[in-house]
Amino acid sequence: MRKVVGMKLTNRLVAFVTLIVVCAMFVLFIGGAVSFRKLGTDFLSHYLKQVVVQIDDAVANPVETENIGMWLPKLLKASDVVELEISSRTGLLYRYDQIQIAVRPVELVENRYELPNNPGFFVTVKAVPPYADFAYSIGPMFSLSLAVLFIVLSLAWGIRWLKMQLHGAELLEDRGRMILAGRAEEVQKGDEREWPVTASIALDQMIAELRDARQERSRFDTFIRTNTFLDKLTGAANRVMFDNRLQTLLQDKGAQGAVMIIRIGEWDALVQELGKSGADEWVKEVGNVLSNAVQRFPDAILARYYDTEFAILLVHQSGKEARLFANQLMKALERLTPPEVLEVENWAHMGMTFFTTGERRGRLMEEADMAKRSAVLQASNGWYAFKKDVVAEDARGSVRWRTLLTRVFENGGPDLYRQTVKDTLQNDLHTELLARIKDENGLVVKASRFMNGIDLIGFNSRLDRTVVTKALQQLRQGDGREILAINVCAESLRQRPFQKWLRDALLQTPRSVLNRLMFEVSEGPLVNHFDAVRPTLRMIRALGCPLVVDQAGRSVVSTHYVKDIQPKYIKLHRSLVRDIHLRPENQVYVRSMLGACEPTPTQVLAVGVESEHEWKILMQLGVQGGQGRWLGAELSGSPATRKRQRWRKQ
Repeated sequence: MRKVVGMKLTNRLVAFVTLIVVCAMFVLFIGGAVSFRKLGTDFLSHYLKQVVVQIDDAVANPVETENIGMWLPKLLKASDVVELEISSRTGLLYRYDQIQIAVRPVELVENRYELPNNPGFFVTVKAVPPYADFAYSIGPMFSLSLAVLFIVLSLAWGIRWLKMQLHGAELLEDRGRMILAGRAEEVQKGDEREWPVTASIALDQMIAELRDARQERSRFDTFIRTNTFLDKLTGAANRVMFDNRLQTLLQDKGAQGAVMIIRIGEWDALVQELGKSGADEWVKEVGNVLSNAVQRFPDAILARYYDTEFAILLVHQSGKEARLFANQLMKALERLTPPEVLEVENWAHMGMTFFTTGERRGRLMEEADMAKRSAVLQASNGWYAFKKDVVAEDARGSVRWRTLLTRVFENGGPDLYRQTVKDTLQNDLHTELLARIKDENGLVVKASRFMNGIDLIGFNSRLDRTVVTKALQQLRQGDGREILAINVCAESLRQRPFQKWLRDALLQTPRSVLNRLMFEVSEGPLVNHFDAVRPTLRMIRALGCPLVVDQAGRSVVSTHYVKDIQPKYIKLHRSLVRDIHLRPENQVYVRSMLGACEPTPTQVLAVGVESEHEWKILMQLGVQGGQGRWLGAELSGSPATRKRQRWRKQ
């Protein structure tokens, strides 16, 4: 992959032009200096030859020879000759030495001349180099200084003009850097000054087409997820999603709840009397009532199981709570005015059964269907519960939850179990901290069970503060390499006091520690309260803590949040992962989620990997990592307990 050059185009061209001009000036000055020196040397040599001619004539004339000491010194001094010797083979005839000398002897120019008219005689001359005593002066050097100044000013003007001409190219380059940084949405429309104009217009068109393609892909991915797990008419879950969630729940340890099937008449009779559109309107009306009724249970699932049958899954609810809800639900349905084809007092029937961990999904649906038939036989609007020995227990009210959770927080808060998240090569990515508490009997209770109590009594922020504090403490006391992930509630992120506390806690923590702490938020509550929690999530990310969205796929929602908060990971809900090698519809959903994250650096992880078959299919689909009992079991937060658990596993 090509690397982006750090130096701008304008700076590179300016540097090149400046270097060329400076080099040209340097060469020009060097050549001028050499030529100047050569001219001076030639002039001196020519002048000295004329002096030697005069000496030659004087030596040839005996009269002049006697007077040579009178006129020659003045001539030599005027000619800056320092030393002169007239000699022959027999000896020295005349010697001249200048007493005051301004230059060092090593800098003197020495020449030797033969006397043509006096064979055997020669003259040795040592003279001062030309221009040796010259210094810079405004007068002689004015033209040269003016030329240099003109070149410098021209260079400055040329560089300024070049920058102005290439400013559009710099704008285009800056825009390209923004696109490479993943911020193409901020530069969808280019500046009118960008140059080349054709490249700018082409970039505008490509970004617009890319935006449309991404929107179309997002709509297509949402369409796939919607048609895979949602009913087109009512918007509730369909039978596939309901069965997947129920099957996954039955395999979780400590799971319990109730399954309800509501029948609202015969589809064929409705279509015959009301027409297809009239029957659809009646089904949507009943669906709206059921959807509003299940809103009080965050984990409940409403599905259109058949044409005129709805199924409701209540999770971690006691038998007493389920029966109370059944009575309230039937009263809400009785307030509707059914079509004339249906009997006013005999059109809504509901069957209910209870379940715990380990039961078979097929058997459970048969029990609910048998209970529904019993309700139909009563010939009036009502419900019937299947009689079985297994009934959902642990009917905790708000008082019991408050008592238990208050005791837990007084004793230091929940325990933090650990589970490693691995990549496709099974190298450790990070460790997720899982909150666990113990009930009155000392049994470990998972977060999926006690979170209902947390929501009921309003301990969300208290729980999150405790978990964040413990996680920061573990990071400070650790080896400096471990990366931890903690779960926080969207409800806490909406509260102003918790936002201030979290901001202060993170600001007091070194950056090196914050980079190793990840915050996980559930997808459903995140999308429902996105505008309220977005500023807090951006603040967390700006302080250096990566974001993670977990339980993705638990409910079918849009993935627009990926581009907005840019999470590092998205964790798929365990219901999508469970037996994925046997469920093509789950594979389609996972492919859709991977496609939505492909244009972003967000990676998709799988949660609840229980077998090698699941792991192989997930890697084939393109999932970048996962966690689960097959990749690594949960370990207690206590070092001694973790060591004992590892020993037992081995």
